[in-house]
Amino acid sequence: MNMVAALRSALNEEMERDERVMVLGEDVGKKGGVFLVTDGLRAKFGEARVIDSPLAESSIAGVALGLAIYGKRPVAEIQFTDFAHMAFNSITNEIAKYRYRSDGDWSVPLVVRAPMGGHAHGALYHSQSIEARFATPGLKIVIPSTPYEAKGLLLAAIRDPDPVLFFEHKRLYRMFKEPVPKGEYLIPLQVARTAREGTDISVFCYGLMVHYAMEAAKNLEADGVSVEIVDLRTVYPLDKNAIITSARKTGKCLVLYEDNFSVSVGSEVAALIADEAWRWLDAPVKRFGGLDVPSMPYAVPMEEYFMPTPDKITKVLKDLAAY
Repeated sequence: MNMVAALRSALNEEMERDERVMVLGEDVGKKGGVFLVTDGLRAKFGEARVIDSPLAESSIAGVALGLAIYGKRPVAEIQFTDFAHMAFNSITNEIAKYRYRSDGDWSVPLVVRAPMGGHAHGALYHSQSIEARFATPGLKIVIPSTPYEAKGLLLAAIRDPDPVLFFEHKRLYRMFKEPVPKGEYLIPLQVARTAREGTDISVFCYGLMVHYAMEAAKNLEADGVSVEIVDLRTVYPLDKNAIITSARKTGKCLVLYEDNFSVSVGSEVAALIADEAWRWLDAPVKRFGGLDVPSMPYAVPMEEYFMPTPDKITKVLKDLAAY
């Protein structure tokens, strides 16, 4: 099962299990979503639970908030994370703060799904990684790396009593298939996983970068360098214990991400390691991310230049191993 099918399976099973769960967004109904994640749900569950919205992201988020307050469990889809900026006020000023401003009397159990990321030739408005901009107290931000992870994390996100932003790397939608169980299994939020055990260097990453890191780690095996890869899963709030534990174990750390290099999730991970694991470090914490340019380039060579790639990551790891 690929990631699209895994996400659809999660939505289908939760809508069968809980009649409060509903889906809304641009083209999620009749068309089944721009990437077909919601394909077939409207025919099965009807127009009242699978709602085609206007092309207005702020309205999508605002309606989801109202539905959650009313007792529903909405899953709102924004076609691309780039357009979530239109809903920034609704998400960060209203949705994120609702439990806090009501002194815990009200919660808003909702999910906002959106595809993210580059290396898919989406250019300015279809390639951004916006997770750091939306990292606001009151929200959780989840980015899965595999179909299995995507289903289990989405099930957990829908059942969470508080709002979750669920960003899916579009390059991973149909990149590969793997066994994904039918039926219920939940992967806890705010818990990282060790995607690869290692002893010499720790790589902290998420989404597509997990796979690029795995490829780079294999390249270092011939040099006798053992690379551990920690998939953050939830990028906000971070699983601090998992990060510090791995940093202490290996003593060398690479924080890998696709977002702009500065003011990023990677910046926060690096700061955490520097604050709480520095005594165990054998080298300065290394960060490797996208370039600090306004947007992802469209031309293939320029996009390749912007993105961290397995070959580039391999070089960074070799330099870190030699430190």
